[in-house]
Amino acid sequence: MDQQRRTEENEQEAKQNDVVATAEESADTPVATSSRSGNRTQKEVMEWVKALAIAAILVLVIRYFLFAPFIVDGPSMEPNFYTGERLIVNKVIYDIREPKRGEVIVFHVPEEGRDFIKRVVGVPGDKVKYEGDNLYINGKKVDEPYLAESIANAKANGEIFNNEGADRNFPNANFTTDVVPEGTVLAFGDNRRNSKDSRMIGFVSDKEIVGRADIIFWPAAKMSFVKHG
Repeated sequence: MDQQRRTEENEQEAKQNDVVATAEESADTPVATSSRSGNRTQKEVMEWVKALAIAAILVLVIRYFLFAPFIVDGPSMEPNFYTGERLIVNKVIYDIREPKRGEVIVFHVPEEGRDFIKRVVGVPGDKVKYEGDNLYINGKKVDEPYLAESIANAKANGEIFNNEGADRNFPNANFTTDVVPEGTVLAFGDNRRNSKDSRMIGFVSDKEIVGRADIIFWPAAKMSFVKHG
Protein backbone atom coordinates (compact mmCIF):
# COMPACT_ATOMS: atom_id res chain seq x y z
CA MET A 1 0.00 0.00 0.00
CA ASP A 2 2.87 2.29 0.86
CA GLN A 3 4.34 1.44 -2.49
CA GLN A 4 1.10 2.36 -4.27
CA ARG A 5 0.98 5.68 -2.39
CA ARG A 6 4.57 6.47 -3.36
CA THR A 7 3.82 5.65 -7.00
CA GLU A 8 0.83 7.99 -7.00
CA GLU A 9 2.91 10.74 -5.37
CA ASN A 10 5.65 10.28 -7.97
CA GLU A 11 3.10 10.50 -10.77
CA GLN A 12 1.60 13.71 -9.29
CA GLU A 13 5.09 15.20 -8.89
CA ALA A 14 5.92 14.37 -12.52
CA LYS A 15 2.70 16.02 -13.67
CA GLN A 16 3.50 19.13 -11.64
CA ASN A 17 6.99 19.26 -13.15
CA ASP A 18 5.50 19.02 -16.64
CA VAL A 19 3.12 21.87 -15.85
CA VAL A 20 5.97 24.03 -14.54
CA ALA A 21 8.15 23.24 -17.60
CA THR A 22 5.28 24.06 -19.95
CA ALA A 23 4.66 27.33 -18.16
CA GLU A 24 8.35 28.22 -18.38
CA GLU A 25 8.44 27.41 -22.11
CA SER A 26 5.33 29.52 -22.63
CA ALA A 27 6.95 32.38 -20.78
CA ASP A 28 10.11 32.12 -22.92
CA THR A 29 8.34 31.90 -26.30
CA PRO A 30 7.16 35.56 -26.62
CA VAL A 31 10.65 36.82 -25.81
CA ALA A 32 12.21 34.68 -28.54
CA THR A 33 9.51 35.67 -31.03
CA SER A 34 9.93 39.36 -30.15
CA SER A 35 13.70 39.08 -30.64
CA ARG A 36 13.30 37.49 -34.07
CA SER A 37 10.75 40.13 -35.06
CA GLY A 38 13.10 42.92 -33.98
CA ASN A 39 15.97 41.49 -36.03
CA ARG A 40 13.76 41.19 -39.07
CA THR A 41 12.63 44.83 -38.73
CA GLN A 42 16.23 46.00 -38.44
CA LYS A 43 17.19 44.08 -41.57
CA GLU A 44 14.27 45.59 -43.49
CA VAL A 45 15.26 49.10 -42.38
CA MET A 46 18.84 48.50 -43.49
CA GLU A 47 17.68 47.21 -46.86
CA TRP A 48 15.59 50.37 -47.36
CA VAL A 49 18.52 52.57 -46.35
CA LYS A 50 20.78 50.78 -48.85
CA ALA A 51 18.17 51.05 -51.63
CA LEU A 52 17.65 54.78 -51.00
CA ALA A 53 21.40 55.40 -50.92
CA ILE A 54 21.88 53.62 -54.24
CA ALA A 55 18.97 55.57 -55.76
CA ALA A 56 20.45 58.87 -54.56
CA ILE A 57 23.84 58.01 -56.05
CA LEU A 58 22.22 57.10 -59.37
CA VAL A 59 20.29 60.37 -59.42
CA LEU A 60 23.49 62.33 -58.80
CA VAL A 61 25.38 60.45 -61.51
CA ILE A 62 22.56 60.92 -64.02
CA ARG A 63 22.03 64.56 -63.08
CA TYR A 64 25.64 65.72 -63.12
CA PHE A 65 27.33 63.40 -65.60
CA LEU A 66 24.78 62.04 -68.08
CA PHE A 67 21.72 64.27 -68.39
CA ALA A 68 20.55 67.66 -67.18
CA PRO A 69 17.22 69.51 -67.18
CA PHE A 70 16.89 72.83 -69.01
CA ILE A 71 14.07 75.37 -69.00
CA VAL A 72 13.51 77.38 -72.16
CA ASP A 73 13.52 81.11 -71.43
CA GLY A 74 12.74 83.60 -74.17
CA PRO A 75 11.42 83.57 -77.76
CA SER A 76 14.67 82.87 -79.62
CA MET A 77 13.76 79.28 -80.58
CA GLU A 78 10.10 79.79 -81.48
CA PRO A 79 8.07 78.24 -83.01
CA ASN A 80 9.90 75.01 -82.15
CA PHE A 81 10.47 75.75 -78.45
CA TYR A 82 8.58 78.09 -76.15
CA THR A 83 9.30 79.74 -72.80
CA GLY A 84 8.63 77.44 -69.88
CA GLU A 85 9.14 74.20 -71.75
CA ARG A 86 11.40 71.77 -69.96
CA LEU A 87 13.98 69.72 -71.80
CA ILE A 88 16.39 66.90 -71.04
CA VAL A 89 19.91 67.64 -72.23
CA ASN A 90 22.23 64.80 -73.20
CA LYS A 91 25.59 65.71 -71.64
CA VAL A 92 27.67 62.80 -72.90
CA ILE A 93 26.96 62.68 -76.63
CA TYR A 94 29.65 65.24 -77.50
CA ASP A 95 32.19 63.32 -75.47
CA ILE A 96 31.66 60.59 -78.06
CA ARG A 97 31.45 62.65 -81.23
CA GLU A 98 31.40 66.23 -82.56
CA PRO A 99 28.21 68.33 -82.94
CA LYS A 100 26.43 68.10 -86.29
CA ARG A 101 24.56 70.70 -88.30
CA GLY A 102 20.92 71.01 -87.35
CA GLU A 103 21.35 69.77 -83.78
CA VAL A 104 19.83 71.80 -80.95
CA ILE A 105 22.43 72.49 -78.27
CA VAL A 106 22.60 74.13 -74.87
CA PHE A 107 25.76 76.06 -74.02
CA HIS A 108 27.20 78.41 -71.44
CA VAL A 109 27.57 82.10 -72.26
CA PRO A 110 30.01 83.37 -69.60
CA GLU A 111 29.44 87.02 -70.54
CA GLU A 112 25.72 86.59 -69.90
CA GLY A 113 26.06 84.36 -66.85
CA ARG A 114 23.48 81.95 -68.22
CA ASP A 115 22.90 79.17 -70.75
CA PHE A 116 21.55 79.57 -74.29
CA ILE A 117 19.68 77.10 -76.46
CA LYS A 118 20.38 77.39 -80.21
CA ARG A 119 20.73 75.29 -83.33
CA VAL A 120 24.06 74.39 -84.94
CA VAL A 121 24.28 75.78 -88.47
CA GLY A 122 28.02 75.48 -89.02
CA VAL A 123 30.77 73.11 -87.84
CA PRO A 124 34.58 73.48 -88.00
CA GLY A 125 35.86 74.19 -91.50
CA ASP A 126 32.46 75.28 -92.88
CA LYS A 127 32.39 78.48 -94.91
CA VAL A 128 29.06 80.04 -93.95
CA LYS A 129 26.97 82.76 -95.52
CA TYR A 130 23.53 83.69 -94.23
CA GLU A 131 21.64 86.38 -96.12
CA GLY A 132 17.95 87.06 -95.90
CA ASP A 133 16.32 83.66 -95.45
CA ASN A 134 19.03 81.80 -97.33
CA LEU A 135 21.79 79.74 -95.70
CA TYR A 136 24.85 78.75 -97.73
CA ILE A 137 27.42 76.21 -96.52
CA ASN A 138 30.60 75.95 -98.55
CA GLY A 139 28.91 77.78 -101.42
CA LYS A 140 25.80 75.55 -101.55
CA LYS A 141 22.32 76.60 -100.45
CA VAL A 142 21.12 74.51 -97.51
CA ASP A 143 17.47 73.90 -96.65
CA GLU A 144 16.40 74.44 -93.05
CA PRO A 145 13.19 72.41 -92.61
CA TYR A 146 12.77 73.59 -89.01
CA LEU A 147 12.25 77.13 -90.41
CA ALA A 148 9.92 76.17 -93.24
CA GLU A 149 6.70 77.23 -91.49
CA SER A 150 8.11 80.56 -90.31
CA ILE A 151 9.53 81.43 -93.73
CA ALA A 152 6.27 80.46 -95.45
CA ASN A 153 4.24 82.65 -93.10
CA ALA A 154 6.56 85.58 -93.70
CA LYS A 155 6.36 85.15 -97.48
CA ALA A 156 2.56 85.01 -97.28
CA ASN A 157 2.73 88.51 -95.82
CA GLY A 158 5.21 89.66 -98.45
CA GLU A 159 8.05 89.70 -95.92
CA ILE A 160 11.44 88.15 -95.33
CA PHE A 161 11.53 86.13 -92.12
CA ASN A 162 15.03 87.33 -91.23
CA ASN A 163 14.23 91.00 -91.71
CA GLU A 164 15.56 92.92 -88.70
CA GLY A 165 18.68 94.52 -90.19
CA ALA A 166 22.11 93.77 -91.62
CA ASP A 167 23.48 92.36 -88.36
CA ARG A 168 21.01 89.51 -88.74
CA ASN A 169 23.02 88.24 -91.69
CA PHE A 170 26.35 86.45 -91.41
CA PRO A 171 29.12 87.46 -91.71
CA ASN A 172 28.35 90.97 -90.55
CA ALA A 173 29.94 94.03 -88.99
CA ASN A 174 30.26 92.21 -85.67
CA PHE A 175 31.99 89.13 -87.08
CA THR A 176 33.66 89.26 -90.48
CA THR A 177 35.17 85.76 -90.42
CA ASP A 178 32.99 83.37 -92.40
CA VAL A 179 34.88 80.10 -91.74
CA VAL A 180 34.04 78.24 -88.53
CA PRO A 181 37.28 77.77 -86.52
CA GLU A 182 38.36 74.44 -85.05
CA GLY A 183 36.93 73.72 -81.62
CA THR A 184 33.84 75.85 -82.20
CA VAL A 185 30.40 75.79 -83.82
CA LEU A 186 28.19 78.46 -85.35
CA ALA A 187 24.76 78.48 -83.69
CA PHE A 188 21.61 80.48 -84.53
CA GLY A 189 18.20 80.65 -82.91
CA ASP A 190 15.24 79.31 -84.90
CA ASN A 191 13.49 82.65 -84.45
CA ARG A 192 15.99 84.50 -86.63
CA ARG A 193 14.13 87.79 -86.16
CA ASN A 194 14.50 87.70 -82.41
CA SER A 195 17.54 85.74 -81.34
CA LYS A 196 20.81 86.71 -79.74
CA ASP A 197 23.17 84.12 -81.18
CA SER A 198 26.45 83.64 -83.02
CA ARG A 199 25.64 86.61 -85.21
CA MET A 200 26.06 88.79 -82.08
CA ILE A 201 28.14 86.72 -79.64
CA GLY A 202 30.40 84.88 -82.08
CA PHE A 203 31.38 81.25 -82.43
CA VAL A 204 30.55 78.87 -79.59
CA SER A 205 33.49 77.02 -78.06
CA ASP A 206 33.16 73.27 -77.65
CA LYS A 207 34.24 73.77 -74.04
CA GLU A 208 31.10 75.79 -73.34
CA ILE A 209 28.65 73.26 -74.80
CA VAL A 210 26.57 71.55 -72.09
CA GLY A 211 25.03 69.01 -74.46
CA ARG A 212 22.30 68.28 -76.97
CA ALA A 213 18.63 68.89 -76.19
CA ASP A 214 17.01 65.50 -76.74
CA ILE A 215 13.60 65.37 -75.04
CA ILE A 216 10.78 67.81 -74.27
CA PHE A 217 9.26 66.42 -71.06
CA TRP A 218 7.04 69.34 -69.99
CA PRO A 219 4.30 70.27 -70.58
CA ALA A 220 3.17 66.66 -70.72
CA ALA A 221 1.03 67.34 -73.80
CA LYS A 222 4.20 68.22 -75.76
CA MET A 223 6.34 65.36 -74.50
CA SER A 224 8.45 64.23 -77.46
CA PHE A 225 11.93 63.73 -78.83
CA VAL A 226 13.58 66.86 -80.18
CA LYS A 227 13.84 66.98 -83.96
CA HIS A 228 17.38 67.71 -85.11
CA GLY A 229 17.92 68.98 -88.64
